[in-house]
Amino acid sequence: MKTFKHILTLGAFSATLGLGLLTSCSHDNLEVKPRTALASEVAFDTPSRVLLQVNNMYDYMKAGAFLGGRYQIYGDIRADDFINRTSNGVTGVAVWQHTLTEASQNDVINLWGAAYQAINQINVLLAGLEANASKFVAAPFPADFAATAAGYKAEGQFLRALAYYSLLQYYARPYADGNGSKPGLPLRLMAETDLGNNNLARSTVAEVYDQILKDLNAAEESLPVITTNTVTRAHRNTAIAFKTRVYLSMGRYADVIREATKIVSATAPFRASSGVAHTLNSSIAAVFTSEQNGAESILSFPFTAQDQPGTQNQLAFYYLPPTQGGNGEYNLNTAGVIANTRFKATDTRLTSFTTRVGTTTYLTKYRNGGTSAAPYTDNAPVIRYSEVLLNLAEALARTEGLASVRALELLNAVHTRAGSDAYTAATFTSSFSLIDAILLERRLEFLGEGLRNNDIMRLLQPIPAKSVVPAVLPSAVAYIWPIPSSELGSNPLMTRN
Repeated sequence: MKTFKHILTLGAFSATLGLGLLTSCSHDNLEVKPRTALASEVAFDTPSRVLLQVNNMYDYMKAGAFLGGRYQIYGDIRADDFINRTSNGVTGVAVWQHTLTEASQNDVINLWGAAYQAINQINVLLAGLEANASKFVAAPFPADFAATAAGYKAEGQFLRALAYYSLLQYYARPYADGNGSKPGLPLRLMAETDLGNNNLARSTVAEVYDQILKDLNAAEESLPVITTNTVTRAHRNTAIAFKTRVYLSMGRYADVIREATKIVSATAPFRASSGVAHTLNSSIAAVFTSEQNGAESILSFPFTAQDQPGTQNQLAFYYLPPTQGGNGEYNLNTAGVIANTRFKATDTRLTSFTTRVGTTTYLTKYRNGGTSAAPYTDNAPVIRYSEVLLNLAEALARTEGLASVRALELLNAVHTRAGSDAYTAATFTSSFSLIDAILLERRLEFLGEGLRNNDIMRLLQPIPAKSVVPAVLPSAVAYIWPIPSSELGSNPLMTRN
């Protein structure tokens, strides 16, 4: 009898080959009953066991090779605001240089593998909830557990949408290129419990986005509506907020406005009127220190000294200088967004989140360096309320132009919160200049949070040049990553980029 833990391992087999997690077919690597595993036939027998499977699903999502660090890091170092310092192949130099053209390269394989492991973990949970639904109406389950299980299902649907969206940003052409008609990803929606069923053709980009929205809409309906923020678990407002990002990536601006309006008040100070009262913290510095779990943070993945993402995955390791416990893998590009004169020198995002060591400027947004007292325990951010405001501002600017007073107010809410002078209507001569200001604001506001690549790709812009690395045009092979050899080798129906 396969154990529940073994089922999850087998379901991720093709992806984990490239990660080196299964290096042979030895008895040890394919042990039928790992000592710590729950047998699948009893994994859903008690409320605490079901919750363990839910927690395990989140644990796969926050893997260091995925949304626990690497995804966010890649999203920034692909662009032009960071300069590589170490030429270390393990810490993304090929991503920074845009030389990820081989299907066998580790960055290509590892992110894909970690994401599909998480997807299968989610699918196994969803299948288990459905198969065991009859148990949830009798002891030892409380009378209302069916509703709890529906919430767990919705969390799984939300996380699956998040995983597929994240994969699209690296391995498929942007939606704007052909309105989603280009090859996307294999849409794995069934729980894989053995080594079969690897053969699955790619869905189009549009079809993958359709599934993402299907999952997010279902999640919104069944996720709990809570009033006390829980940034490490999805709730109703989490799904709404993330839909604004998805629709923005698709260029569906009216839909961005519809979704954002559910959780953004009509006038300042902007706040969600139902569920968690999301709002901007008056101190952006506090959002990454004392208020990591505050009302501005909508979803992030937590770590502790006993549960770290791994040294070479952690955000502080990459960005903090060695004098503060990081490894200084990347410093800030002095010709990048930090030099833009639209931001005052006293802007809090510059004074609180950067430091100079000699002539080199580093990002200090993530403070917990590699010391015994604080061993890389910063939350890995996924989405904040300031993003929802800027998503809405951009959508309004693109649909209403300079006539949108609200777009200017939303932009100023983020811009002035950090201490920069407010924009006025006279600042902008066209809707394009307003949109450019919003895009620039996103660069500084989310510096080090991994959104820069998403913004470049969704707009089909060239990836800018930096230092010795030339620009990458949207037509170039390097604009998106190759499909990994681990998938090509195990899935005969898979096609190359």
